[in-house]
Amino acid sequence: MNFLTELREGLAISWNAIRANKLRSALTTLGIVIGIVTVTLMGTTIEGINRAFLKSISDIGTDVLYVDRYSWFIQSQQEWNQAMKNPRIVLGEVDTLQRQLTLAGAIAPVASENASVKFNKRGSSSVPVIGTTEQYQLTSGLNVEAGRFLSAAECDGGRPVCVIGSGLATNLFLQEQPVGQKISISRHAFEVVGVLEKRGGFSESGGADNEIIMPLSQFTYAIWQNPDYEIQVKAKNLDQLDDVQEELRAVMRRIRHIAPGDPDNFSINQQNQFLEMFHRVAGTLAAVGLFITGLSLFVGGIGIMNIMFVSVAERTREIGVRKAIGAKRRTILLQFLIEAACICLIGGVIALLIAWPATLLLQKAMPATMSPVVVGFALFVSALTGVCAGLFPAWRAARMNPVDALRNE
Repeated sequence: MNFLTELREGLAISWNAIRANKLRSALTTLGIVIGIVTVTLMGTTIEGINRAFLKSISDIGTDVLYVDRYSWFIQSQQEWNQAMKNPRIVLGEVDTLQRQLTLAGAIAPVASENASVKFNKRGSSSVPVIGTTEQYQLTSGLNVEAGRFLSAAECDGGRPVCVIGSGLATNLFLQEQPVGQKISISRHAFEVVGVLEKRGGFSESGGADNEIIMPLSQFTYAIWQNPDYEIQVKAKNLDQLDDVQEELRAVMRRIRHIAPGDPDNFSINQQNQFLEMFHRVAGTLAAVGLFITGLSLFVGGIGIMNIMFVSVAERTREIGVRKAIGAKRRTILLQFLIEAACICLIGGVIALLIAWPATLLLQKAMPATMSPVVVGFALFVSALTGVCAGLFPAWRAARMNPVDALRNE
């Protein structure tokens, strides 16, 4: 008898045994169902958050460097105190970078602050406002859905114009056409010249969908007179990003007259810093989640093991007959392993049928995606739990002496 025949025969015997004890099999799967539902929901949530975060990062672009007064991720109070001693970024440094950088495709100074916004009777007391130049469209990767982006003439002349995010446009104007309308930002009138494409965002504020972008000179006049600037530098080619970073660091050190051997009094940040931090946090959450779900599956596996011991005890005589007519140990072992795995797989399928609508409900509150990878992982964990739980009872059945088994009443 070859392996495929033994497998087919084991499946048939196992299915008949499960059908003969429907209530017992159903009760046995409860622990597995709870564990697999937990595994699946954890997987869908983590994968959904991963996709949303990576989309937010990729939308901005990995070929952009950010010159700031301090690092995005400061590890200690001492580092923070030292960073606060660094001189602020000034606009004169932006002009010098534009003249001296040879590998940069776009350079944009950026200042941001929250401000009140109003149109007729609708408005908000805290909306992110960005002051920048026309090159911000290149460094941020933004696209315009209606109207246009800020022009170089408007940024140089400081016209009171702005571009708004799609979410803000919907909230302020409802069904009205935003382009050409005037809104009040910190009690100053600005004309809306463009609306950004809907982008979605990982942040609570909605990212670019809830922002206002205006010329930098208008920002310093109406919002914040002496802001903390950031300089965004986009590389001409992604392959040259490291070279751009080295050139940028060299020019900044020269601008600030930093002596050789002295540390930088500025910081060059990149998107991969966010990615590294996110992967660390996501890995910790996944480990905690797997530990919790592992406890549920362990309890369910103990239940499966007990039921398989009962099943082996009830079918001792059957095992003796099969071994007496020539069944090998591996045939008996495979039969009971398949039965345990089938019980767990049934529980896994039931769990997925419960987890699917639960995922749809989760999507209303947070990113959640039930991908084929998550489904496959859940079924694999189900089968693995069954095999592990049924291994000792199946081994015990396979090791039975046929003579002793036939004497069993």
